[in-house]
Amino acid sequence: MRAVRFLGEGTLAVEEVPIPQVEKLDDVLLEVEAAGICGTDLHILHVPPGHPAKPGVVLGHEYTGRVVEVGRSVRHFVPGDRVVVDPSLSCGLCDYCRKGLPHMCEGLTTFGVYLDGGLARYNVVPERALHKVPPELPPEHAVLAEPLSCVVHGVNRLQPQPGESAVVLGAGPIGLLFTQVMTLAGIKPLIVSEPELFRREQAVRNGAHCVADPAGVELSKVVLQETGIGADMVVDAVGTLLEQALKLARRGGRILVFGQNQTHLASIKPYDISRLELDVLGSYIAPFCFPQAIKLLSQGLVRAEELITHRMGLGQIEEGLELLRRGGAVKVVIDPRQT
Repeated sequence: MRAVRFLGEGTLAVEEVPIPQVEKLDDVLLEVEAAGICGTDLHILHVPPGHPAKPGVVLGHEYTGRVVEVGRSVRHFVPGDRVVVDPSLSCGLCDYCRKGLPHMCEGLTTFGVYLDGGLARYNVVPERALHKVPPELPPEHAVLAEPLSCVVHGVNRLQPQPGESAVVLGAGPIGLLFTQVMTLAGIKPLIVSEPELFRREQAVRNGAHCVADPAGVELSKVVLQETGIGADMVVDAVGTLLEQALKLARRGGRILVFGQNQTHLASIKPYDISRLELDVLGSYIAPFCFPQAIKLLSQGLVRAEELITHRMGLGQIEEGLELLRRGGAVKVVIDPRQT
């Protein structure tokens, strides 16, 4: 089969690799129906990398598929079931797992980053990594369960209240998912900051009440005009905008650092955090949030079609990555069954 492999230091290749086999008792062989390109994939391929990954690994941690074969101990899935993959695999035994914090697992690993992922025709994962999806949910919509589950966790961390205000910094797929979910939570006004015109237009379609180009306006003035005192909540969906977020939140407001970039160093004044009683929160992946994300997608409450701008075959992976790098796409979905 063909697969997208990370070769190290900013390079990938579409190569022929062996089809994986069911070997362990809890293994499940999937035929991948759709896989999304994520901002994390861009960070992995950046030089220097903004996110670590194992050279030689098959990329793709947002994916959905159909069960083809199961190991002898698998009880909850049968061939033909449609599923999405929770790519973050915890050990279940360390102190953090036993505290109910599997996303903080000391042995946490990830499909598509350290273990072979979904940018391939077939993939093998353990049973515990799978969640069933309704047969009527299109694969390109189901693939959004992984990023949406992470956003649901982030929103849960913020605990928004109806009528509160929010700023979302960045209108990529994550920023737009935050926009949709916060709109469902009754957040108004919801202000989105995004330098790319194409993505600002997408933010309006996804429910933003006010959209600003941070290169063309003084964002703090826009937020003050819309809210009167500053935003109740600010989401850094990029991972490099904490300094800006601190200037946009009201006194006593909440800031969520969601985006990840291990090379970025922020220059902040801790005095501002304590003096203004700001809550600065981190959010990492999606503990126990997949069922809620699948419901939001299957019930049409999160409008997946508003986010998917490009559908491509496996051989177009470089084109899809380049579109995302220059802000010309929101969500690119790859069908590994197509060339």
